[in-house]
Amino acid sequence: MRVMLLAFLAVILIGIGANYALKEVGFSTEARNSGSAVRLDDKMTEQ
Repeated sequence: MRVMLLAFLAVILIGIGANYALKEVGFSTEARNSGSAVRLDDKMTEQ
């Protein structure tokens, strides 16, 4: 049971870390999957 809880915690931490890292690099889904007709934050469009 303890190992499974540690694995869940690891998955959560990896997910949060990957989300933060990808947003910093500019690989967010909003920036990648939106067309030219979509308005995003100024932060997203400057990249």
